[in-house]
Amino acid sequence: MKEIILNKKNIVIVSHKNPDGDAIGSSLALQNYLFKLGKEPVIILPDIFPNFYSWMKGSEDIVIADKLKEKANKLIASADLIFCLDFNDLGRVGEIGEEINSSNAYKVMIDHHQDPADFSDHIISDTTSCSTAQLIYQFIQNNGDLDLIDNSISEGIYTGIITDSGSFKYSNVQSITHLIAADLIKKGLDHSKIHENIFDQNELSRLQLLGYALNKIEILPDAPVAFIAISLKELKKFNISKGATEGLVNYCLSIKDINVAAFLREDKEIIRMSFRSKGNIKVNEYASRNFDGGGHHNAAGGKSSLDFKSTVAKFKESITQFLS
Repeated sequence: MKEIILNKKNIVIVSHKNPDGDAIGSSLALQNYLFKLGKEPVIILPDIFPNFYSWMKGSEDIVIADKLKEKANKLIASADLIFCLDFNDLGRVGEIGEEINSSNAYKVMIDHHQDPADFSDHIISDTTSCSTAQLIYQFIQNNGDLDLIDNSISEGIYTGIITDSGSFKYSNVQSITHLIAADLIKKGLDHSKIHENIFDQNELSRLQLLGYALNKIEILPDAPVAFIAISLKELKKFNISKGATEGLVNYCLSIKDINVAAFLREDKEIIRMSFRSKGNIKVNEYASRNFDGGGHHNAAGGKSSLDFKSTVAKFKESITQFLS
């Protein structure tokens, strides 16, 4: 793989819509690693990312496709190597997916989601990995370049790991995950600073939304399910920025005797949904069957084009049936 990189000139790194910590962290870690190899890769994201990731080195240069569509398309068209990070289907990147599909560039997928689609020339896929960022560390390791990992690369990898593993608490965390974190800290990573930058920079409006959302938690009477559903009208009461609702679903899962949690958020034309579970309850299967979604065994997402009330009603009925 390293030889392929060294023989390419125009490199693009792409990740998925509604980018999270793993999408941004893995992309920036890979970009800063490729800089060390003498390359000038460009990161393209389909839409904006939460402001609490803007402290990361290189984040200010990320090309946002829905704001700079023509530039993004030209970069993809001129690329001879495209890295596709943290997604396994071109439908996850919106309109630029068509540009990637028609590109003659050599395509490399690095991802940890199940059932990867066949659109790339080279696939690095490990569904047991807690994050794509962990795979980026192993990618650098397999290239024999661990000595090239500096603070900017470490911050990207660590950010991806902690945000996709719930700060090491999810069941997808392996012993290698802790060993990687230990190695990054040994190299000089300030892990406490990263936690502070991501989790301790709340705007007052987000905390107000949190209080409002917690009061809306509903527990189903016939199933170990808790959920929060917030309409667009309700969201407009709060002056929140992108990413403000991230993590709300986990409060539902923290309730005693609750095994499935969901967060339903109404956007302008769609209802976005997040699902979490404990044990052997496969919310990725549930999301795929009922809400055109997917993801991991215990963490998945979905969407609905029904109106808000109908979506909530469908969720209540379908999750009860699924668990029974």
